[in-house]
Amino acid sequence: MSHITTHVLDVSLGRPAANVAVILESQSSHGEWTETARGATDADGRLRDWIAAKTVPVGTYRLKFDTRAYFAAHKITGLYPEVVIVFEVRDTQEHYHIPLLLSPFGYSTYRGS
Repeated sequence: MSHITTHVLDVSLGRPAANVAVILESQSSHGEWTETARGATDADGRLRDWIAAKTVPVGTYRLKFDTRAYFAAHKITGLYPEVVIVFEVRDTQEHYHIPLLLSPFGYSTYRGS
């Protein structure tokens, strides 16, 4: 089965974003979202060891990043209180690394390795 990881980099500060709360949710066939796992990024901005999300089946998932709390902790005013990334797991043999490049007034993502 697949494994999902994430990494948050604060490009405005030029360093990893530590202590960003992240929720992983899966979508049912009826379109409802259910929490699969939650955690927070480590000092390197990574979230690798989600106890409840070691493996995941094929399906649609979303990562919800609590950027409001992260920016508030750094006394930064940001535009986006939350970043949500929706993606599909299509191959249960692949690793899905979903990084977030974050700044107070923008963000981007891509499929990492």
